[in-house]
Amino acid sequence: MTPPRGALPASAQQRRLAYFAWASVCLIWGTTYFAIRITLETIPPWLMSGMRWTVASAILTIYLASTGERLPRVSWKGILFLAVTLLVLGNGGVVWAEQYVPSGLAAVIVAASPFWMSGVEALRSDGEPLTVKTVLGLVIGFSGILLLVWPDLTAGGAAGRGFLAGVISLQIACAGWAIGSSHSRRHARDQNVLATTAAQMMAGGVLMLLLGTALGEWRVLHFTARTGWALAYLTTIGAVGGFVAYTYALRHLPVSLVSLYAYVNPVIAVTLGVLLLHEPFDSRMAVAAALVFAGVAIVKTPRRTGQGRGARERRGAMGPPQATEPGGGAEPHVKNGSLVRAAGAHRTP
Repeated sequence: MTPPRGALPASAQQRRLAYFAWASVCLIWGTTYFAIRITLETIPPWLMSGMRWTVASAILTIYLASTGERLPRVSWKGILFLAVTLLVLGNGGVVWAEQYVPSGLAAVIVAASPFWMSGVEALRSDGEPLTVKTVLGLVIGFSGILLLVWPDLTAGGAAGRGFLAGVISLQIACAGWAIGSSHSRRHARDQNVLATTAAQMMAGGVLMLLLGTALGEWRVLHFTARTGWALAYLTTIGAVGGFVAYTYALRHLPVSLVSLYAYVNPVIAVTLGVLLLHEPFDSRMAVAAALVFAGVAIVKTPRRTGQGRGARERRGAMGPPQATEPGGGAEPHVKNGSLVRAAGAHRTP
């Protein structure tokens, strides 16, 4: 059997494990929005994010040390840039927004990240220009977002203002993730993906701890069993486990299949929010979510005509789809039989 393009040859057992890993990615990253909402009950957003990523970085570093692998030198200037765009903005923005936006709606809005990636790429001299198809996808997708958030935006009062701030924060998160991803796919070198991810997590975590300290979040920090378990889940299974499952699935399955997690995650997040947190989700929201997914599908569908070698090479340099939830770490891809950072990258999400 010919292995899927972009994946390594796999035995029947490896393929079964790869499908299990892909299902795990869908489940894990679909539940992180729910877990974030739980932690925010008693843990302020920036301290929570900072603790999550610094501990996750320590776990990866200990694992690398236990394998006897030497930690490579990294460009801390590049690491800091990506830590700010991918983690502080990309992930921290989502966490901050979930103080005001239901977790399921946050997941649907974040699913529109490819719209921002298309815009960032169009602004680059070496990026792909917007096409009629892409613009159509953007219009459809953003109309879905507008339909999704309009009633709450026009509600007025403190709740309406908080919701608006949360929606803006989610858009900033998507933009930060798009900028960081675009930069990372072009400027990184072939480095050990786990070591580079650990460095990114550490830098982003420390920055968010400093931000939380500056904002006085330590004064209101306290833990309950519920929020403590949610933070532990986000730090271990959500951050490290999801990334490991994603890299394994990417090694043995087609990128086109692995990328489908981006459509499954919001469904899981919405379901958990409705069933366990009693978040609202009506027919209007369902139609809005369908418009967002349709727009994303149109934007992400590759062009079939008029593609010269340069265009194909630019798309190849962009690597696999982003690992979402936003800001989850480096974006690995397969090259010469091993996992490396995406063509010059440093998400996750």
